[in-house]
Amino acid sequence: MRGYRPTPVSNSTLSFCGSDNSSAYKVDNGLLNNGCFLDALGLVPHVFLLFSTFPILFIGWGSQSSKVHIHHSTWLHFPGHNLRWLLTVVLLFVLVCEIAEGIVSDGFNQSRHLHLYMPAGLGMLAAITSIVYYHNIETSNFPKLLIALLIYWTLAFITKTIKFVKYDDHGIGLMQLRFCITGLLALLYGLLLGVEVNVILRRRYMWFPCPTEVKPPDDLQDLGVRFLQPFVNLLSKSTYWWMNTFITSAHKRPIDLKTIGKLPISMRALTNFQRLRQCKSQQNEKGPVPLKGSRWIWLALRQAFGRPLVLSITFRFIADLLGFAGPLCISGIVHHISSDNHSALPPVKLLGVHFISSEAFLANAYVLAVLLFLALLLQRTFLQASYYVAIETGIKLRAAIQTKIYHKIMRLCTSNMSMGDMTTAQICSLVARDTNHLMWFFFLCPNLWAMPVQIVMGVLLLYSLLGVSALIGATVIVILAPLQYFVATRLSRAQKSTLEYTSERLKKTNELLRGIKLLKLYAWEHIFRSSVEETRRQELRNLRTFALYTSLSIFMNAAIPIAAVLTIFAVHVHVHSGTDFDLSPAVAFGSLSLFHILVTPLFLLSSVLHSTVKALVSVQKLSEFLGSTEIEIDQDPVVQTTATDNNNSNIKSVVRSASCSSQPARELISCTENKRIDFKQGHRLSHSCCSAEPAYFTEALSVFPLTLRDLSGQLTMIVGQVGCGKSSLLLAALGEMQKISGNITWNNILTACVFRKRGSVAYASQRPWLLNATVEENILFDMAPNEKRYKEVIEVCQLQPDIDTLPQGDQTVIGERGIILSGGQRQRICVARALYQHTNVVFLDDPFSALDIHLSDHLMREGILKLLRQEKRTVVLVTHKLQYLPHADWIIAMRDGTVQTQGTLKDIQCAEPELFEQWRTLMNRQDKENTTELKRKSFRRPMYSTDTLATEDEDEGKTSPSSKHETHSFATYLRAAGLLLLPLLVLSQLTKHSLMVAIDFWLAHWTSRVIAAQIESDCEFSHSSYLQVFCGLCALGIVLCLVTSLAVEWTGLRVSRELHCSLLRTIVLAPMRSTTPLGNILNRFSADTNTIDQHIPVTLECLSRSTLLCVSAVGVISYVTPLFLFALLPLAVACYFIQKYFRVASRDLQQLEDSTEMPLLSHYSQTIEGLTTIRAFRHEQRFKKKLLEHTDANNISSLFLMAANRWLEVRMEYIGAFVVLIAAVASISNALCSQLSAGLVGLGLTYALMVSNYLNWIVRNLADMEVHLGCVKRVSSLESVISRCDVIAAPAQVPAGWPKYGEIQIKNLSVRYDSSLKPVLRHVSAHIRPGQKVGICGRTGSGKSSFSLALFRMLDTIEGQIVIDGIDIAKLPLQTLRSKFSIILQDPILFSGTIRFNLDPERKATDQMLWEALEIAQLMPVVKALPGGLDAMVTEGGENFSQGQRQLFCLARAFVRKSSILIMDEATASIDMATESILQKVVMTAFADRTVVTIAHRVHTILGSDVVIVMKHGAILEYDEPDVLLEQKDSVFSAFVRADK
Repeated sequence: MRGYRPTPVSNSTLSFCGSDNSSAYKVDNGLLNNGCFLDALGLVPHVFLLFSTFPILFIGWGSQSSKVHIHHSTWLHFPGHNLRWLLTVVLLFVLVCEIAEGIVSDGFNQSRHLHLYMPAGLGMLAAITSIVYYHNIETSNFPKLLIALLIYWTLAFITKTIKFVKYDDHGIGLMQLRFCITGLLALLYGLLLGVEVNVILRRRYMWFPCPTEVKPPDDLQDLGVRFLQPFVNLLSKSTYWWMNTFITSAHKRPIDLKTIGKLPISMRALTNFQRLRQCKSQQNEKGPVPLKGSRWIWLALRQAFGRPLVLSITFRFIADLLGFAGPLCISGIVHHISSDNHSALPPVKLLGVHFISSEAFLANAYVLAVLLFLALLLQRTFLQASYYVAIETGIKLRAAIQTKIYHKIMRLCTSNMSMGDMTTAQICSLVARDTNHLMWFFFLCPNLWAMPVQIVMGVLLLYSLLGVSALIGATVIVILAPLQYFVATRLSRAQKSTLEYTSERLKKTNELLRGIKLLKLYAWEHIFRSSVEETRRQELRNLRTFALYTSLSIFMNAAIPIAAVLTIFAVHVHVHSGTDFDLSPAVAFGSLSLFHILVTPLFLLSSVLHSTVKALVSVQKLSEFLGSTEIEIDQDPVVQTTATDNNNSNIKSVVRSASCSSQPARELISCTENKRIDFKQGHRLSHSCCSAEPAYFTEALSVFPLTLRDLSGQLTMIVGQVGCGKSSLLLAALGEMQKISGNITWNNILTACVFRKRGSVAYASQRPWLLNATVEENILFDMAPNEKRYKEVIEVCQLQPDIDTLPQGDQTVIGERGIILSGGQRQRICVARALYQHTNVVFLDDPFSALDIHLSDHLMREGILKLLRQEKRTVVLVTHKLQYLPHADWIIAMRDGTVQTQGTLKDIQCAEPELFEQWRTLMNRQDKENTTELKRKSFRRPMYSTDTLATEDEDEGKTSPSSKHETHSFATYLRAAGLLLLPLLVLSQLTKHSLMVAIDFWLAHWTSRVIAAQIESDCEFSHSSYLQVFCGLCALGIVLCLVTSLAVEWTGLRVSRELHCSLLRTIVLAPMRSTTPLGNILNRFSADTNTIDQHIPVTLECLSRSTLLCVSAVGVISYVTPLFLFALLPLAVACYFIQKYFRVASRDLQQLEDSTEMPLLSHYSQTIEGLTTIRAFRHEQRFKKKLLEHTDANNISSLFLMAANRWLEVRMEYIGAFVVLIAAVASISNALCSQLSAGLVGLGLTYALMVSNYLNWIVRNLADMEVHLGCVKRVSSLESVISRCDVIAAPAQVPAGWPKYGEIQIKNLSVRYDSSLKPVLRHVSAHIRPGQKVGICGRTGSGKSSFSLALFRMLDTIEGQIVIDGIDIAKLPLQTLRSKFSIILQDPILFSGTIRFNLDPERKATDQMLWEALEIAQLMPVVKALPGGLDAMVTEGGENFSQGQRQLFCLARAFVRKSSILIMDEATASIDMATESILQKVVMTAFADRTVVTIAHRVHTILGSDVVIVMKHGAILEYDEPDVLLEQKDSVFSAFVRADK
């Protein structure tokens, strides 16, 4: 320092009390009046503690901890733990100040006085020893050893009190710093003594005979709990020391759910949900009327999670206040280096030594450097603690809300979704997006309170440095703040608009992928691809707007500080030039550091406000969802019977009195009010009946009064045409429809009737619903395994051949919605689940629709008629197969939403002879054929080959990218950027940061010249030339900031466009036999594309900025103080290993968080889709438990990732603090020894602070970039997974109107699905004449569908050829070939849009042609009744139509094209027999002159064909006219016909 210079000291005069004071060892006035003796007395307690504890610490002791196996090193036994640690930290800080004060005071003596700082040094060592000793005692539960600490605190308190009293006696007061330090030390030792006494008294340790027994926390008794943040000591909490082992172990083996273990109890979803529910209950109890709207949610959240948020805000306040120490210390250091005198009070010599004041102490530059270092350590610690508490609270809140949403879903009325009021996507968005909005709002919430404090403090400190010009600079920032808010608002709007187009694009992409087979067969893929590309172009337009505002936001973040500093310094040199307030290095660089702090909250303001608005909107949406209609939980009465082993055994019968109508609601209401229908058929038993009062349901279901006999243990069938309400009848009985009036009664026995919830019902829905689990888990459905019954059910449903084809048998995971299975396999697994359950009531909703005749017969005979009847279970069967009606005990016939008739088949024959005759003609079954037994064996093609598994395993293996993969992915990203934007991006970044360094160097040079001019001469210094250069550099810097931000965002846009276009083209043109799962492809278009669009550009900009700033900072510091390079090496090594270990752990944890989030969201969508089934089975609690497991797994991943981020930031910021300390000490020494200019010292310290701020961001962004580049890798590598594309060649020379006749010649054809698979058709030859009607039949896997697909070249041809009307189809472009045929697939596929679009996407047909097609398909009345007619909307997947109606629309779609060749692939499986019979006649009439190839499950549908082909094992077994084959009694076809009758 300059000013008071210490007296030169000789090294030979070193002694404890010094040799320059003759009275140092005199005790004439008493020992306690000797200053050196007082300091020596202070050594006694420290020496005692060190000598008494070191042997114990090094030798160790046996543990007396609990016998329970726990994480004993984290068990905090003693009370006052946190207070002890806080007091010890404060004690260490005060002791550091005492050491520094002693060293500074000793500088004024002629010899070294060790007593001034040596006792404080030993005191520091003793304080560290005390806390280590205490930690070992506490974790080992050895309280008797607390006696050493008790004695130490007592002795230390006594000695410091004596010293403090003697200082006071000699007139040493508050003006002397040592007096204040001594008083503080006495107070701290006294408080620590009080803490020790409190531990002994509360736990009755030491001399008490019976100490208090303390049990460890429940979490620590569970070795599965590995998240130890709540249980470790305060130091480990602050530095995340307990994470060291976890982070380093991640480098050896990947992190998985087993590694991270379970959540502590207080952090689990159930705990926080119960806390939120309790707060909601308390809100309801406060007033008679529950709070409405979203206000109750905010109040409940505040009450449940407000307390930790207050703690986070407190930590943030402390951190922000400590943050101002940096600019103040820099200003002080530079000021005292640049000035030779100051006004500090001279030291006072008392008791033989010098005493300095606080002002003199703080005038020392080295002291300021140490204080800056300590302030940075504390500031970073409190800041990270604030972040941790806020994020942990946000994660707890998210878990509580997600659980509450799920509980609401379990009570949700399904009619809300089926009527379009609420969709699965909306609910999943509520879970995935809105809960995250609330979580991040809680994370950013402390900023709302901290920002005003930062702004006020910053402006006040700037004013103290710069005067009025500071207010002008602050005014510039305030004026530009609304502009920044405007940009943030526009950015939010652009993002919202982009999200709308993104959702629309994903919806279209999803439909394209799910219907890709149909689109290829109809050659419509280019239409849907163009539609997706058009939506993508609109999305990119919004992304361009988003990128522009993002660029402006980044630009303003960089440009506003430059503009504000330029304005301040320009005003300052004009206002204060030549005065004491003239521009100096201390003023310039102190104010520069303050501006970095002041601008931060203003930049955060827009983000915080944006987050607040999103949180408000999310809470409003949440409130609307939680207030939606629920089902009536306790409305269903059941009979009370004697308890049995099965709690469902008391269910005897089910309501059979409801009907459904598709009429508008108003018509139904009037019908219900004005027309009362009363069906009384069969017997009415006095002891048991089942009835329903007149009722009306919001899904147009009306219930009429019916009296039924007891049907327990019997089979009831519900029949009727498509759309008459058969499925709705079952849903109404299950309570799944909103009931306006009337009652549904279960088990209403007159003698003993109680009302409670109905029991479990085994329900198989019309649309198969499966879990993303193994086949076995889907069948058992959480029932106890019973091997005998399991095998019996497998045999009944004929699943064993299918299971044998799966890679892992019944342990194969079937994927989401059973994606690896065929429709028939999915249907049979659902039926098997219903049969396996031990319930007395079984609902089967059209279980035969996806099954061929053999499977249907076997299931009916062995499953329903044998298995279920033997167990005397009540079965309600909805079916279109009228041949099974003779087996029914009771029949309900429905028509147009009403019950047409009901009774036994004999009753209906008498009451409705016309209806019965119609049935008999359709049934075509004789009683004597009912017992025909078909011995058959299924030959099935594997639906899920081992190749698929290998592909997925390889894909999983690629989730941990090596540096080679990262480099390749980054190169792919840069190649997509193009040759123009890439050089612009690199050059603009380098030029911008070089210019920023030049601006700061010019400022250092300018301010140093001001100081030099003041010292050298009295003439006024001219600022004009320096200010002009400074203005020019700043203006150029602002321009480059804009260029850089635009270059980054436009590069990202170009890459997004190129990668998505390439991905879409690859997928659309890919062959159908690609083994890439649909879910993986959808993720490429959704999550990965979103990352490439929005996240990679921002991360790339932040990474490049942080890296270049730190490189610039290291360069500047090394230039100012070359000695810094020696200290840089160990710091660089530390940084390297920290980032090396962190990146591996962070990547694993991010992937784990993503991988646990997908099952969570999938569980929500899976639950919503199967809500009816779950509630029918009464498995709500089981699925709630599974939800808690998924939520906790996702939250533990998030918590570990957050803790790992805190672990990194604490260490990097501590390293940054050391950089500041080393740079400060080196700069001060260099300035004092070699006259380094004060401007360069200020420049070096300012850049050192910059390193502290940006060092951790380099590693964080590097880890994020590594994860983001995985998205680029997955998108770019999809082309290599998909072997080749279907190239659409230019149209060949095809005759006009081809094919005109429809003649098909198949010559020795062999085809296969892929080059790695076996042929599915072998040496097939056939000749189909023009206009011939051909029927193809065969058992499952015989090659029927492959035969039809070969006509469209969907398979690889090994040998042979197909010639149609004289042209070999192998020579035709695919687009031309497929556009000439029509096909109707088994699975009906409809797209969102109008009916017109679904029938004719190419828009070539007239309205008359469309109506004709609808009339042929028996849909004209349905479409005419809809508002808009042909322009009526079809919801996604055609959900607003029944399964049968969707199939009829697909028929109509084929009729519109009117090609000369029509292929019907099991197209009438979901249609009732009456409608099917009509359609067959119409098809034969409408396509009389055209070639029709029909692939049939029900053989009777092809009896009228000209030729029948029977296939087996991929070859033609029989090929002749049906009459000829029927005459051959031993033919396979005749066996099929007999089985189908």
